[in-house]
Amino acid sequence: MYLSRFLSIHALWVTVSSVMQPYPLVWGHYDVCKTQIYTEEGKVWDYMACQPESTDMTKYLKVKLDPPDITCGDPPESFCAMGNPYMCNNECDASTPELAHPPELMFDFEGRHPSTFWQSATWKEYPKPLQVNITLSWSKTIELTDNIVITFESGRPDQMILEKSLDYGRTWQPYQYYATDCLDAFHMDPKSVKDLSQHTVLEIICTEEYSTGYTTNSKIIHFEIKDRFAFFAGPRLRNMASLYGQLDTTKKLRDFFTVTDLRIRLLRPAVGEIFVDELHLARYFYAISDIKVRGRCKCNLHATVCVYDNSKLSCECEHNTTGPDCGKCKKNYQGRPWSPGSYLPIPKGTANTCIPSISSIGNCECFGHSNRCSYIDLLNTVICVSCKHNTRGQHCELCRLGFFRNASAQLDDENVCIANVCDNELLHCQNGGTCHNNARCLCPAAYTGILCEKPRCQEAGGCASGAGQRAPPRGCPALLLLPAPLGTARPRLF
Repeated sequence: MYLSRFLSIHALWVTVSSVMQPYPLVWGHYDVCKTQIYTEEGKVWDYMACQPESTDMTKYLKVKLDPPDITCGDPPESFCAMGNPYMCNNECDASTPELAHPPELMFDFEGRHPSTFWQSATWKEYPKPLQVNITLSWSKTIELTDNIVITFESGRPDQMILEKSLDYGRTWQPYQYYATDCLDAFHMDPKSVKDLSQHTVLEIICTEEYSTGYTTNSKIIHFEIKDRFAFFAGPRLRNMASLYGQLDTTKKLRDFFTVTDLRIRLLRPAVGEIFVDELHLARYFYAISDIKVRGRCKCNLHATVCVYDNSKLSCECEHNTTGPDCGKCKKNYQGRPWSPGSYLPIPKGTANTCIPSISSIGNCECFGHSNRCSYIDLLNTVICVSCKHNTRGQHCELCRLGFFRNASAQLDDENVCIANVCDNELLHCQNGGTCHNNARCLCPAAYTGILCEKPRCQEAGGCASGAGQRAPPRGCPALLLLPAPLGTARPRLF
């Protein structure tokens, strides 16, 4: 899809086109950071808010288990079948690939029918709690755009907490509690996301919806991102302008969907009954076949590209910003305090570009044709003012109308733009004229004009019959125009 819009600057008509990404993003497209437009000063950049495309973020994470030796198989042990907790002849053996269940199997591609999964050791040390922390780290701030989905191969745990960190794991805060009995496990009344509203959307709840016991059809746990978006954008997320406005004006709301790390705290495995069967402890363990986390790099609306290099994500910053999250202005561009971009006004938002510092304005690149620059707030850009030496443009890099680029001169040469009337290859002097220094035609006595195209007798109005007809330029074939038949249009020459 192409986006066309009009921008009135100095009474000029401007059209801007941008190619939209084919994947419908939850937070809108915003996939172009800048585009060139034409003004009286030449081509200048028009800046827009922009962000990377939403993607599967599990491709870039690092996973850590605590305790580190909690994965089954070292030493080998038997565990009970998923469908029959009293058939305990299955084996987990870390030294045998077909029988191993390492943590990376939580993120492999499985298709519709999971066959690989991570599995913990069994609850053989009961009554000591069987507890596991699974930490997902990106070493980068990311924004969540879709539900977090955890698929268990075992029964869903009786007690679990999903936590988030915004400071790379130094501190943690709960995202959501899960339990078969919220009041007993966490001293909280059970709720679902549907019980929330715009005013309580940031409330941390305990839900019993995903913590049923050991049944084969109860494997998936959600952390509902889209349901929270829906409080502002409607059930089908069609009113995105409302959501954008809230994300722009409510810092805590944007931070709620922002993380550097996630932690899954498995506190009690699926028991399915009131009491633990101490005679069959091999039936109690955790097993996860899939974890889905969809989001994007947080670049503060200053980048569309996030690169993964040397096991690290980083934004390719635009708008004169820099840093892993484009969170500060580049050197010599601290003319005003750094600010994130804004989603509003729709559809292009506001870039809030960093502008040159007052001390660096004089160093703005004008190729020596101007010593003054001006910041245009409407365009969020700096242009050179009063370009000299017949130059024009944002950086005095173009030639004024009627002047041409001197191919033998550098951009900072005072003679870079000349009245290049003729040359010996393309613009030939006519009627025997010769080109002098690429500046003017030296005409024979009988002709005049810029290219010696006019007989002098025309100026006096006394040309003899046929003397006033122009000869075709040398090197160009004569054109013979035949009269068109009646009722047809005359031919056009382009």
